[in-house]
Amino acid sequence: MSHPTPYTELNSVLRELVSAVRIPLEDNFVGAWLQGSFAVGDFDRFSDVDLVIAIRNELTDGEVNALQAVHGRIYELDSAWAQHLEGSYFPVAVLRDYRQRGEPLWYLDHGSRSLIRSDHCNTVLVRWIIRNQGTTIAGPDGGTMVDSIPTTILREEIRSTIRDWGREILDEPARYRNRFYQGFIVLDYCRMLHDLIQGRPGSKRAGAVWAKANLDPAWTGLIDRAWDCRPNPSVSVREPADTADFEATLEFLRFIMEESERMTGRRM
Repeated sequence: MSHPTPYTELNSVLRELVSAVRIPLEDNFVGAWLQGSFAVGDFDRFSDVDLVIAIRNELTDGEVNALQAVHGRIYELDSAWAQHLEGSYFPVAVLRDYRQRGEPLWYLDHGSRSLIRSDHCNTVLVRWIIRNQGTTIAGPDGGTMVDSIPTTILREEIRSTIRDWGREILDEPARYRNRFYQGFIVLDYCRMLHDLIQGRPGSKRAGAVWAKANLDPAWTGLIDRAWDCRPNPSVSVREPADTADFEATLEFLRFIMEESERMTGRRM
């Protein structure tokens, strides 16, 4: 296995994970790649470790049961990185074709020790990163695993995510009224609007820097304070959001939704 990150301890966790999952998967294992911030850049010690594991065929019940035990054991490793892993098992045919997005996959949520079925990673965005920027942990280069994705398709998904998740947050804000989500929403919507304009995925840090330089300066303080919510997400998700900042976050969300809709008809 290569050294996919600058963090020796994280590389050790990833090495242990890949070695462990290959035992029950045997020939069904194809490869593993980092996506998210560790692929696009601007990661730090508070970043989630987003990954994709490719398999030749859909997991059998026996493989799922064995992998549940593997992920439970990895979670207990003496490293904070082991509790920050997140990712999905993609059959190679599904990973290759962006038109198969949206179907549920076996998924490890951030901070979890077991797999569930979810469409969380089955997106155009994740495929684009694996194809163009994915960091190989084991197996072939990620660029060989995903077919070319038109920029128009990527932008269409980003716009849809801005709109659909925004409506979900505005319809049920109480679900998100904690310090973690207050900061996450601000930074993720900075990133998504920046990605929409650029036509390629970037990092939350790059999105925040761009937003501070290009949006109304009135949002600068809110964006800066959002970074204070990043450390210790398992703690901040249980802490109430600052009332004023949360209301400002909802206003910022509405603003970004309006901006993305305004750009819909603009040639980018």
